Amino acid sequence: MESTVKIIIVDDHEIFRNGLKMVLGKLDFVEIVGEAANGQDFLDLIRKVTCDIVLMDIEMPVMSGIDATKIALKEYPDLKIISLTMFTDDNYVQSMIDAGVKGFLVKNINKDTLNKALTIVAGGGNYYSEELFKFFTRKINTKEDNENADEVKFTSREKEILQLLSEGLSNKEIADVLYVSERTVVGHKSNMLAKTGCKSAISLLAYALRHKLIII
Repeated sequence: MESTVKIIIVDDHEIFRNGLKMVLGKLDFVEIVGEAANGQDFLDLIRKVTCDIVLMDIEMPVMSGIDATKIALKEYPDLKIISLTMFTDDNYVQSMIDAGVKGFLVKNINKDTLNKALTIVAGGGNYYSEELFKFFTRKINTKEDNENADEVKFTSREKEILQLLSEGLSNKEIADVLYVSERTVVGHKSNMLAKTGCKSAISLLAYALRHKLIII
């Protein structure tokens, strides 16, 4: 990666934050610019420092990761937030998707996975831990499924884009692979969101996996 990625860690468990800092310290493109123990402390911090990616816990005292994410993205729309989660957090996953996170990482993360996730999200893509994605797609978005009971028809190009999205490619990378403009890719994604009623790229991927439109 050409430039440094500035990271903030937000989690109420100091031991976990320290462990995550140790792993991040092994990635030469990462600079940790701050840490916070709850959502409110994070909001106070983000207004003082420049940050590219936030690693955000979901359930915390004072202010949750869900509320902090909503407020932060309203103030800083270009900020990229990756949710830190446990399998037991599946009730909160939909709320984090709706809040606008760019991905999910389970807390038993290793260096290689973290490296991949940060690289993809920094490049404009979405990332989710594979085991978590398979888990939560069975649990969430039942409302969206019920609202879209009729089978949605996707074009072959849309299916190609869905598959590349599932592999973590950014809009630009997808455009390069398919020899189309980035604007065309964005247009196809907008059409698919409208067809399914999904609110985000991650929600769209969850829909696609449940309906066997992509392979991971």
